Amino acid sequence: MNPLVIAMVAAAAMPTAGTKAPAFSLESTNGSKVGLDDYKGKTLVLAFFPKSFSGG
Repeated sequence: MNPLVIAMVAAAAMPTAGTKAPAFSLESTNGSKVGLDDYKGKTLVLAFFPKSFSGG
């Protein structure tokens, strides 16, 4: 695929600062499913690390 097309698709998927986060769920480190709705009304900070850098 054309690298420009890949970059455009990636940019379109990125949220804009200051907008509401889309609904999502992820697997936690203990294997349970955690969703954004689980933290409604609370402050939430997400940190993403490549698995290769986390020792996991």
